[in-house]
Amino acid sequence: MESIWSKTCEIGKKEALKGDIQADTVVIGGGMAGLLTAYELERSGIRTVVLEAGRIGGGQTKNTTAKITSQHGLYCRTFIEKKGKDTAEKYVQANQAAIKEYKKVICDEKIDCDLTEADAYVYSQDAEKIESEAAAARELGINASVEKQIEIPVSCAGAVKFPDQALFHPLKFMRALSEKLTVYEGSRVTEVEENLVRTACGSVRADKIVFATHFPFVNFPGMYFARMHQERSYVLALENAGTLEGMYIGDGKDSLSFRQYGKYVLLGGRGHRTGESEGGGKYEGGSYEGLREAARRLYPGSREAACWSAQDCITADQVPFIGRYAQDRPDWLVATGFQKWGMTSSMVSAMILRDIICKKENDHAEVFSPSRFSSEELPQIVKDSGKAVKGLTKRFFHIPDESLEQLRPGHGGVVETESGKAGVYKEEDGQIYQVDIVCPHLGCELVWNPDEKTWDCPCHGSRFDYEGNLLEGPAQEGICYE
Repeated sequence: MESIWSKTCEIGKKEALKGDIQADTVVIGGGMAGLLTAYELERSGIRTVVLEAGRIGGGQTKNTTAKITSQHGLYCRTFIEKKGKDTAEKYVQANQAAIKEYKKVICDEKIDCDLTEADAYVYSQDAEKIESEAAAARELGINASVEKQIEIPVSCAGAVKFPDQALFHPLKFMRALSEKLTVYEGSRVTEVEENLVRTACGSVRADKIVFATHFPFVNFPGMYFARMHQERSYVLALENAGTLEGMYIGDGKDSLSFRQYGKYVLLGGRGHRTGESEGGGKYEGGSYEGLREAARRLYPGSREAACWSAQDCITADQVPFIGRYAQDRPDWLVATGFQKWGMTSSMVSAMILRDIICKKENDHAEVFSPSRFSSEELPQIVKDSGKAVKGLTKRFFHIPDESLEQLRPGHGGVVETESGKAGVYKEEDGQIYQVDIVCPHLGCELVWNPDEKTWDCPCHGSRFDYEGNLLEGPAQEGICYE
C-alpha cells in the first residue's frame, strides 16, 4: 500500500548519525513539520540538526492528501462561539500566513513540487449551516462564498468556498528542502535528557530540542498521551475519473474528500479511531472496500492506481499543540495534534517555533500553546481516558474467542496459545506469526486491523505489523513474541 507520492518521488538516502555532535537546535523527526522547522531556523541563523528514525517523509507526510489550506471543515462558526472571535481570528490568520509562506519558500528556492493554486470547498446537505459558515469565515477575514453548484458527483445543498489555497507534491518539496539541511536518517532517538538527545549511534547536545515526531514519545512531563487520540483515514488514487479544479471535503463523519493530482483523482474518507477498524463491520471487507464502493458509484469506469492510509493526532479542542513542551522543560518544544490538516499545520509550527527560539513575538503563538486549557477540552479528555481504561482492563479480563487452530487462514486475532494469550496472524498457507499483544507504550491490549494486517493500539494509536515490528508510535519498540 504505497501512496501516489511515494510512487512518483524518490528521496536520496542520508547517512546515520555517527558519534557525538553539538548544535544550536536539534529537531527530532524528519517529516514535514521537522524539515520546515529546521529550514526556518537555519534561515534565521540557528544551526540545526534533524534526527529521523527512518527515512525523510517516511511517516505521515508520505500519506497525506497534501492540501495546503486554511479550510479545516466547517469550523469558523464553532470556533467563534466556543473560543471567541479573537482566538478564532488568530487561528485563521496563522493558517493563511502558512499558505503564503509555502508559496514564498517554493518561489525563493525554485522548488519544482507541482504547486497548484486551487480553491477549497466544504460541501454539506445543510444549506443553513453553509450560509452561517461562510458568514463566519468572512468575519474572520476569509473572502468566503457559498457555491450552490460544485464539480464533484455528490448530492449536497452547496459548499463554502475558500479562494487562493494550494495543492502540491509533498515529497518533491521535501526532497529539495532536505538538500539545504543537516539530516541524519536511520537515527532513532532512544533517550532525551535535559539538553542531550541520544541515539544508538551517537548523541546531539543542543540549546533547544524540538519534538516533531507526530505523537510525542516522552510521556512525562507533557502528558500528551492523555490529551490526544489518533484516527486513521484512507485514500484511493483513481485513473479515468475526470479532472477537478478545486479540492473538496464533506461535512460529517462519513463524508468524502477529493483532490486532483496529475491524471488522478484522490478520493479519501472512511476514517475511524485507531484500534476501532471497520473491517467486517459496516463496510463489508473493511474501510478500503467501503471507499472502493464509493469509487464505483461516483466514478464508474475508473481504475484504482494506488491505495494508502494516514494517521492523525486529534486534540480535544481541535487546535494543534505548538510551543514549549512543558513548563519545567523550557528548552524543549513540540509540534503535534495537527488533526487532518498536517501540511498547513506543519508550516504554522515552523513559524511559531522559529519565533520562540529566536525570541521574537508571534501574534498567533498563544492560540496553539500546549499549556492552554479550557473546559471545552473536558468532554473529549474524559472520553479518551475511558477508551484508555477500557484498553488497559481488556488486557486482564478479555478472554479470547478462538484458539490457534480455529483461526482461519488470512486472518488475525487474539487467541489462546499454550503459553497464554497472544496475537496471531495466520497466512493463507498456514504460516503463523505470533506477537505479544500488550502495547509497550503504556500497556493497552492491541487490536487486529484486518484492513492493513496490523496490530493497533486503541488507547494511543501505536501500530505494529503482523511480525511485530513498530510502524508508528508513541511506542518506541516492537512487539515481537519472546
